[in-house]
Amino acid sequence: MITCRIVLTGMLSMLTCFGRAAEPLKIGMVASLTGPAAESGLYQTQGAKLAAEEVNKTGGVLGRPIELIIEDDQTTNPGSVLAFSKLAGDKDVSAFIGPIHSTQVHAMAPDIQRVGKPMMIGGLDPQLTHMGNPWLFRCRPNDTYSARVIADYGVNTLRKKKWAIVHSTDAYGASGMKNLVEVLKRTGVEPVLIQGYTNNSQDLTPVALAVKQSGADVMGTYITFETDLAILARQLRQLGVNIAWVGSPGMVVTTALRLAGPALYGSYCVSDFAADSSPAAKEFAGKYEAAYKTAPDNFGAWTYDAVHVLALAIDNAKSLEPQKIREAILSVKGYPGAEGTYNFDQNGDGLRGYNIVKNDNGKIVFIKHIEFND
Repeated sequence: MITCRIVLTGMLSMLTCFGRAAEPLKIGMVASLTGPAAESGLYQTQGAKLAAEEVNKTGGVLGRPIELIIEDDQTTNPGSVLAFSKLAGDKDVSAFIGPIHSTQVHAMAPDIQRVGKPMMIGGLDPQLTHMGNPWLFRCRPNDTYSARVIADYGVNTLRKKKWAIVHSTDAYGASGMKNLVEVLKRTGVEPVLIQGYTNNSQDLTPVALAVKQSGADVMGTYITFETDLAILARQLRQLGVNIAWVGSPGMVVTTALRLAGPALYGSYCVSDFAADSSPAAKEFAGKYEAAYKTAPDNFGAWTYDAVHVLALAIDNAKSLEPQKIREAILSVKGYPGAEGTYNFDQNGDGLRGYNIVKNDNGKIVFIKHIEFND
């Protein structure tokens, strides 16, 4: 298990800004440093690091510099549980940033509730914030909203009625599929195909064939890992399947774009982060690209926001007592983040909007932002 400890200021600035006696304020982070999602995990940690550097340059939190302590979840459920256990064993860790994959958050959830400290999460399964765990706070819009946007854009803008739905069979994919089916049925559309697959499949030809044989004229997808997405995209094209495609946020992350290449050209995506969607998003994109020499995606955007929201909440709480931090997070309203404007509800959901974007020959083009009030 890899542990990464990052104190995000140099010694001179530590002495200048905080004084010799200022102890770091520890935030534990569970991220995929190894395994299938290691590249995306890197973007996650980079977003968090960038935010922590910014917070520390302006005086830190409660006059203390943020220290990120990062544990590797190995892109597995057992790995995520072990990583969290190691972080939770440090009594000085005040809060946590969790994984982006819902299945890993579900695996850790009982331990998070037992420890009783806030965790910012990126998992999109709506159930994560509706299962009685008061310590989970989502920094991305959940898949109740993504399903509504996928269905609305495919049916009302693209004018497509014959839907194939492809999804991973984990918590994220199964939840997304269920929500999309329900929304489509409310518009009078019965999918012609609902096809699941197992994560980390090496060959998705049977799935691609099923889509081709279904007669669908549009495909909606909830695919967890970028490697699977790239395989499916290439095999669809090899079989001559060129129907409209409106997918979940993974379709525009950096790893997917690199692995799939032209196979994703012309596809549409509901994305929680889009650089042209708001001034805050554009500002973040510029900072991230300057720091890391690569364009940002939602992996880096949500962790960047998570650190800033945590810092704001702890400063507002004027305390490291978990319950006071929790109440302060829930009180965050109108905060302009890279992912959108945060207005936390009592369940711990901060965002309710998605962006529609198009892959135009490899360039991600922002089309519009859709915000929900319910």
